[in-house]
Amino acid sequence: MVADPEAGGESCFAVSDGRFSAIGENVPAARRVDLGGATVLPGLVDCHTHLVYAGDRCSEHALRLGGASYEEIARAGGGILSTVEAVRTATETDLVEAALPRAHALIREGVTVLEIKSGYGLDLDNELKLLKAIRRLGEQLPIRVRATFLGAHAVPPGRTRGEYLREVVDEMLPIVAAENLADAVDIFVETIGFDLTDLSELAQAADRHGLPLRVHAEQLSAMGASGMAARLGVTSCDHLEFARPDDVAAMAECGTVAVLLPGAFYFLRETQRPPVEAFRGAGVRMAVASDLNPGSSPIASLLICMHMACTLFGLTASEALEAVTRHGAAAMGMEKTAGIVDVGRPADFTVWDLPSPQHLVYQLGGLTPTAVYAGGNRL
Repeated sequence: MVADPEAGGESCFAVSDGRFSAIGENVPAARRVDLGGATVLPGLVDCHTHLVYAGDRCSEHALRLGGASYEEIARAGGGILSTVEAVRTATETDLVEAALPRAHALIREGVTVLEIKSGYGLDLDNELKLLKAIRRLGEQLPIRVRATFLGAHAVPPGRTRGEYLREVVDEMLPIVAAENLADAVDIFVETIGFDLTDLSELAQAADRHGLPLRVHAEQLSAMGASGMAARLGVTSCDHLEFARPDDVAAMAECGTVAVLLPGAFYFLRETQRPPVEAFRGAGVRMAVASDLNPGSSPIASLLICMHMACTLFGLTASEALEAVTRHGAAAMGMEKTAGIVDVGRPADFTVWDLPSPQHLVYQLGGLTPTAVYAGGNRL
């Protein structure tokens, strides 16, 4: 396929066998498409979601509107654990059917690479159920879906943190790896989650099984998890509202991607912003993701989260676009296969009837691409 073949320069490109085969060249093609001068961008990458779940947490939102904090709700038995109860009563098919509309909402906005975490099962059978549901979504959706094992999301009732982490490391992770159910591992390091010792232990276990590690870090408090995680070689640290200068320095030195999640910041009405200026000054790559989940970011829109990243966190329009393309891909270890239009890369791209890409973070709502292509196929 060649787009706008009569125009010169970078307005012409070709696709062959699902990949970009030429850019800026008028080459022979079996089929030609004139995009009429439209804006062409890489397919968007949503690198952090929890979109496979059951039930909802609308009642908790009402509590937060009344002044309750995320941590207070979690310690009272709500939060993640309330979704765990709903997931445990759902079938794998229930989970897939509930997740499909959320995934399609993201695809309509131009998402062509999607990461989905488990973490709402908190025992072997239900974590496997979630991961199998994610794999089934990957088979049913026309885009690339990556699964992340987040067994270390919260401590289930009646268990100590140490006991449960042993189950995650010794029982769950070996089966997840053996059955090829995950492309990465994640952990929630926080006062209501897991600690630095747990992070180190899980990092070693993930490495033994050949799986990259990602970390929820510094969302609610400064624990030093992002600095430690960077030195352990994680691909990304996510949230980061309370990241300190030494964390930023470690992430810069180790090439760790900072994944910003403005949807959770907004929905939880937080006031501590991630240190964007420090990341920028240190050269830390910044990604933005929807964090789509039932409790703290029920936002099935990466475009809205791009807008929030600019208005709430201070990203520029160009930073926001890189954050949901090449840097989002890098957060998933996919910088060579996603997030950029280049010869040899998978032909994931979006077509927009916009004067400029800056309109994606100027207009809030009502934006969708005129066409989405994944692997060279129009969706």
